[in-house]
Amino acid sequence: MADDEAKKAKQAEIDRKRAEVRKRMEEASKAKKAKKGFMTPDRKKKLRLLLRKKAAEELKKEQERKAAERRRIIEERCGKPKNIDDANEEQLKRVLQEYHARICNLEDLKWDLEYAVKKKDFEQLKAICKQYYERMLLCESQKWDLEYEVRKRDYEIADLNSQVNDLRGKFVKPTLKKVSKYENKFAKLQKKAAEFNFRNQLKVVKKKEFTLEEEDKEKKPSEKAEWQKK
Repeated sequence: MADDEAKKAKQAEIDRKRAEVRKRMEEASKAKKAKKGFMTPDRKKKLRLLLRKKAAEELKKEQERKAAERRRIIEERCGKPKNIDDANEEQLKRVLQEYHARICNLEDLKWDLEYAVKKKDFEQLKAICKQYYERMLLCESQKWDLEYEVRKRDYEIADLNSQVNDLRGKFVKPTLKKVSKYENKFAKLQKKAAEFNFRNQLKVVKKKEFTLEEEDKEKKPSEKAEWQKK
């Protein structure tokens, strides 16, 4: 009885430890799966909505900042709008004179700025043209020097060749004219046609020309007749 109880207690302890190990392994696998699948579709959708909302807020802030900057520049350049609803004639004249003076001042500033920009552009263009002109002069001078050097070397080479030929006593071969290969072929064909000309192969027969004197000689008998000898 005691042995059976000891075996049962031991088996129960083993089962308990196995259950703990299995539970620990299941919890570890669940935690690993939870880590891998953190970004579920719902979370992705919520994150996308938050990003859009944040971008819309940033865009709205940027538009408000630009509008405030625009109003500040307009107030700085044009001043605040005047209240002319309850103004009398003198106040209106004063306002108009103020605006006229400000417009004239702005036109002067605009003209000065345009003149400065044009002058700067003209100076830059002038400097660029001067730079290219100097470069062109330098290239032309280098080109002339090179051409002079080449002509000088050619003359020296020709002089040396003539001296060498004089020392060797050789005759300088004249430069041969270039003849087209088609002309050479045509000349060969003409030569072959002349060789196969049948008229050149025929014998030449001299025609005998008859004169009156030869006819008289033929008519005269070479010997006298027998009755004439008597």
